[in-house]
Amino acid sequence: MKIKSYLTLYSLLLFLIIVAVSPACKKDTESSSAPVISSIKSYVASPNDTVLHSAAPNGQYVVITGNNLQNATQISFNGVSAPFNSALFAPNSAVVRIPDMQFSKIDTAKLYIVEYATKAGSTRFSFKLGPAAPTFVGISNLYANPGDSVYVYGKDLFFIQRFSYRGTPIQSFKSDTSGNSIGFLMPAATTDDKISIITKSGTLNHKIIATPVIAGITNENANPGDSVYIYGTYLKGIQTLTFAGTAITSFVSSSNGSNVGFVLPTITQSGPVSLTTQFGTATTVYNVHDVATGSISNWDSNFNWQYWGAGKQTKGDSNFPGNSSTYFVFDINGLSSNDGWPWSTNIPMNAIQWVPQTNIADTVSHWAFKFEVNIPKTWKGTTVNIVSGVGGYMARWEPWRINATTTVPYSTKGWSTVTIPLTSFRASHPELGEGMGASLTKIADLTGESGNTSCIIYIHNYTTSSASFYGGIDNLRVVKIK
Repeated sequence: MKIKSYLTLYSLLLFLIIVAVSPACKKDTESSSAPVISSIKSYVASPNDTVLHSAAPNGQYVVITGNNLQNATQISFNGVSAPFNSALFAPNSAVVRIPDMQFSKIDTAKLYIVEYATKAGSTRFSFKLGPAAPTFVGISNLYANPGDSVYVYGKDLFFIQRFSYRGTPIQSFKSDTSGNSIGFLMPAATTDDKISIITKSGTLNHKIIATPVIAGITNENANPGDSVYIYGTYLKGIQTLTFAGTAITSFVSSSNGSNVGFVLPTITQSGPVSLTTQFGTATTVYNVHDVATGSISNWDSNFNWQYWGAGKQTKGDSNFPGNSSTYFVFDINGLSSNDGWPWSTNIPMNAIQWVPQTNIADTVSHWAFKFEVNIPKTWKGTTVNIVSGVGGYMARWEPWRINATTTVPYSTKGWSTVTIPLTSFRASHPELGEGMGASLTKIADLTGESGNTSCIIYIHNYTTSSASFYGGIDNLRVVKIK
């Protein structure tokens, strides 16, 4: 009987020991301590593990290191839950992919915080995860009036703490959800040329570069009393303007600064066009009121026509008012499809110096073929071709053609200057046709090494139906434009 009692007591003690030990073993396996984060490292070690103090969220993996990191229940960056695979976890490390996030929707109280939770507790770790420092792209309207809506465009324009526009602090502004713009109302006064944006990610200090640029002039050889327009960029807030050395005191700029117009006064000399704004000065490298520099022909002081072709020289024609000099007129009706070369529709010019030989190695885009035209009737369908006597390079002038499928009727209000950069001259192509091959890369290919060549201007019809051209042409020249 005693033996049986002892066995019963032994079994009871053994059971109690097993019950007491089992929870302790489970606790050892799962850990009863809260997680601790000591660092966040790059998942790709090169060459050693790199400790990260900041990052931009782009779906990359990182390694969270510390203690008690196994059996995580939730991990978040900036309050955004991160997906994870517990198979990639160990007590001292966890491999996690940074989640995608929209910064405009983030709770700023959780910004730059990593939260890590297990069944045993949770921890928070400071980690600067956010957008890059702000950058500048552009301004919607540099010339907006006080009270007008204006947008500064850029990237990573999130978490803005301070913003000033041209020296004036902007207290009220709105950022778009993508961080690509800041909208505000133009202040009443500005004092400098800088934009300053301070965000949690960094500081942007941008100096506005609005130096005026002159891209062209509607009529470089206009008569006194004619309306003239200079077009380009940042042509507003003009302080001084001169045309061929003559001061222009009355002018009007477009609202976006793309052009400035005026009535031409009496001009006594040739010279450049120059204008100055608060941001700088733009001056043409070529002269206006100048038919002599680089002249191929003006039918007055430089005749140079070979006396044959389709057109006629004239002056004082009432259909082409505003030009007291001699000019050339094309009057071509019903030109058949793919007709026009060379006998019935051309102006042949003798060889003459296009580019000074000392400039023959200049960049091609720094020179241009120019002339004045007057096209009083609607033009659509024929092409003005300009062909050099060297190499067969051709430039096609078709202002009525917008693209390969779109055309619009074209005409001028009086005389206008046409500028064709020498880069527009192209070789013939065996399949695409003349003037449709490779672009000119050397001036010498167009003029020869001497810079002296002949020239033919002719009208051709490349369309599938008959077409016409009626217009005056004057002052053929090649000049430096840059």
